[in-house]
Order: sequence, then structure tokens, then C-alpha cells
Amino acid sequence: MDETEIRSILEGGLGAGEIRLQSEGNKLMLLIVSPKFDGLSRVKRQQLVYGLLNDKISSGEIHAVSMRCLAPGEADA
Repeated sequence: MDETEIRSILEGGLGAGEIRLQSEGNKLMLLIVSPKFDGLSRVKRQQLVYGLLNDKISSGEIHAVSMRCLAPGEADA
């Protein structure tokens, strides 16, 4: 799995913010802070991220994703 490509996909879909990612084999751990998450439930935030990564998940390049998705104000709390 190419972390640079994954980061580019997420940055393209989520805009400005902070993305921390760590991969181990085909497992991906994410911490994402994005203004696109404002007003969205936890499930909707995860659905947004899964939608961006769907091709990589479908191909098996990514097998498991663990994520924490925060709006900018929540990251400081």
C-alpha cells in the first residue's frame, strides 16, 4: 500500500486539515481532522472516508481501516 497515494486521495476528498496515517501490511490506521466533518455524525464521517477509499478496499489493497474522524474544534477538546 502506498501511503503517499492514500494521503493524496484523502486530502483531495476532504480538503484542508490534518491527516495522520499509519499502515501495517494492508491495515490502515487514520486520524483525520477536517472541516468537512462539521455537523456530521460519527457514522457519516466514516462513510465519507470509506467512500474515498472504496477502490482500494475493493481491490484488497486495504483490508482493514481504523479511523478517528474529527472536526477542527473537536481536535482541541
